[in-house]
Amino acid sequence: MLRTSDAAVALSALFLAAACQDGSRSATPTDPAFSASSSSLPHISITELPLPVSVNAALTATDCSNSPGPNITLDGFAALGGFGVEMTFSNNLKSTHDFTVDRQVDIALQPAGQTITIPKQPVLGGVGGNPFMWVQFVNAAGTPTSDEIYLGRCVQGTRYGFNHAEITTGSAFAEFGISDCQNSPGPFISMDASLAYEGLGVQVIFRNNDNPVGGPHEATRSKPLSIIPPGLTFTFPKQPVQGGVGGNPWILAGFLDGSGAKVSDAMLLGRCVQISKALS
Repeated sequence: MLRTSDAAVALSALFLAAACQDGSRSATPTDPAFSASSSSLPHISITELPLPVSVNAALTATDCSNSPGPNITLDGFAALGGFGVEMTFSNNLKSTHDFTVDRQVDIALQPAGQTITIPKQPVLGGVGGNPFMWVQFVNAAGTPTSDEIYLGRCVQGTRYGFNHAEITTGSAFAEFGISDCQNSPGPFISMDASLAYEGLGVQVIFRNNDNPVGGPHEATRSKPLSIIPPGLTFTFPKQPVQGGVGGNPWILAGFLDGSGAKVSDAMLLGRCVQISKALS
């Protein structure tokens, strides 16, 4: 990795000052990314990235009439939402050109619908006496994130399927290498990226409401079962992206969801030639 020099930090301040003078863009770019990180390469990051998940799973219940049963097994699939990066090359950041030349390049890093397998997970729980059962989604800290989803009564079936759409959060990071700034249609961008999920699980809720006096028994909850393990990380290989508008463009980048919608503000990486010199 290249070291961040004093010149690079000073150059970051120069980039920011130039960006603040721009009145032509509807959204002001944020600070140059490499000015406040351990990485010396231009990069973007986000820690609260919303990540949709579609869960198709089933609970298998056995020993329904035993105490402290039943025994519950969870397995299934989770389809993950997409994730990408948008690169913007602009020759008009300072509003000095009468004719604006911009170009955008979208990079889909994780296609929407990519699935992970939820392995079979046995858990002991329940209140005995053929309880009614619900599931409820929880985040990595065990806090409920959904309403309770009713499955049925234990002895009336052995396998209970359910589908649910949920949002979890994650942290995304992308790091860029830049070269050939003065060539057309350059510059050439190489990008490394990673995506880490916060984690998502379900808790199973058992209620035995056959008590004729006093109403239903107090709910008993199982330990949370993991759908997406906390810290699950995807690393994406280096991807070359050719783009730009020639003439030493300003380069910005931001994150996209699976449908191509922006989920973060554009981050000003800097101007191509100046970045290359600072990192050489």
